[in-house]
Amino acid sequence: MIRHAISPPGSFTQVPNAVIRHPRLNANAVRLLTWQLSLPGDARDSLSRTAERAGLGKCAFLAAKRQLKAEGFLHEWRVQGERGRWETVQLVSGTPLSAEEAVVVRDGEPAGGAPAAGEPTRRDVGRHPGRQDLVDNTSNPPAAESGEPGASAESSDEAGQFVAGLAELDSRLRIPRAMVAELAARVRDWFARGHTAESVWQHIRRSLPGQRGWIERPGGLLRYVLADIPAAVVTADVEVARVPVQRQAPVPRVSRMRECEGSGHVQATLFLPVGAEALCGACRA
Repeated sequence: MIRHAISPPGSFTQVPNAVIRHPRLNANAVRLLTWQLSLPGDARDSLSRTAERAGLGKCAFLAAKRQLKAEGFLHEWRVQGERGRWETVQLVSGTPLSAEEAVVVRDGEPAGGAPAAGEPTRRDVGRHPGRQDLVDNTSNPPAAESGEPGASAESSDEAGQFVAGLAELDSRLRIPRAMVAELAARVRDWFARGHTAESVWQHIRRSLPGQRGWIERPGGLLRYVLADIPAAVVTADVEVARVPVQRQAPVPRVSRMRECEGSGHVQATLFLPVGAEALCGACRA
């Protein structure tokens, strides 16, 4: 294939090839993401407004939005702004982010080490109200961060670690920060009745929809699932130890993919190698 491309002198946006060639993002999702990333830093256009300007219908927009959420390019939070009104804060990124990384970008906090000089730059749509606004305007404020006055020990105990690690066991279980303390208290009640982290997770997993089923409100679903505590089943001869969930940053699947070097493709093709092979399965066959 012969290509003739002239780089524009201005008014362009740098987009990673991993986004353009992403195997699980359709054309509408890629267009919606690149359009949002191309907006100026002070833009406040929501995704629905961008979809309307791009000519996407409701069904196409919802499907593209689900794909961006599933792959970590889009994160949303429901917060209470000024005058007690609820609003949605959206964050789009050019690289996949975990729930913890997205919170750091949203709040403008450094990921580690000394903070960089100058004010943090953000590409999110809308303004996230300050912590004091959330505490004053909502009956269920987010849990205090460690190091702040009045911070609780829920984030450091086993129940807090379990709730925080649910998103790594299933990416659909991204719990709002305002519900972490409540769900941790419910999980602590399960532990007090003799249940282990493994048995609680198995109970939650049995109540989830199929792998392709979308969970609109994971926090409300977990609140319902953990409401009734069954009797713990423990084998008499074997002592079941509580194993806390180890929190590890998820590795994006696309980062482990490789571009096929074969000549039998019309366009660039990504595949997941098993070893050091440079050709996809079709080219090797």
